[in-house]
Amino acid sequence: MKRLAIFDFDGTLFDSIHDVLICFNKALAIHDFPSLTREELIPCLGGNIDEIVALVLKDNNNPQNVESVKETYLDLYYSSEKELTVPFPKAHDLLRKLQDDGVILAINSNRLSDSLEHFVNRFFRDIDFVLIEGHNLVDPSKPHPCGVQKIIKKAEVMPEDAIYIGDSNTDIVTAKNAGIDCVVVKWGYGNENDWQNEYILESVDDMCEIPKYF
Repeated sequence: MKRLAIFDFDGTLFDSIHDVLICFNKALAIHDFPSLTREELIPCLGGNIDEIVALVLKDNNNPQNVESVKETYLDLYYSSEKELTVPFPKAHDLLRKLQDDGVILAINSNRLSDSLEHFVNRFFRDIDFVLIEGHNLVDPSKPHPCGVQKIIKKAEVMPEDAIYIGDSNTDIVTAKNAGIDCVVVKWGYGNENDWQNEYILESVDDMCEIPKYF
């Protein structure tokens, strides 16, 4: 049985794409670039903010445009209320159950660390995460295993005691690079290829399926 649950954030614990899409389209409009649909944005997600902006810009991708749109997007995003960003149904119940059962909990995301802290403090104040590891300017982002390795060290467990729970190929590759098992959830922003990836233990439709691993 596993002892440490490492959760991805966007698409796994939180439904966040609506606010991200709104702010990206505002930023793109300011710089006279075409807007995106939800379906066009989803394949761009998974990397850090620079990688996401580069994909969003498509043929307009160059260092100057990436930096300009990124800065505008971040200004818009951080100043917005982000009222549409909420935990998926049952996310809090799952975390409470795992915590009550003695499972060590952590978050590993390519979202900026202060943004993670904001939403955790807003919705999960009663959950004790051993570490919330977001993107920063010092360490490499997912799928590099650096964040997972820091979490495992802080939790004082072996890699075989940990499981990564995410929704996309980035999460699968992160888990594989870290040498830990992975479960993929179907309610996020992944696709059929992710759900059938040969590396994962399972793809799940409901949060109630996760506690069986602990």
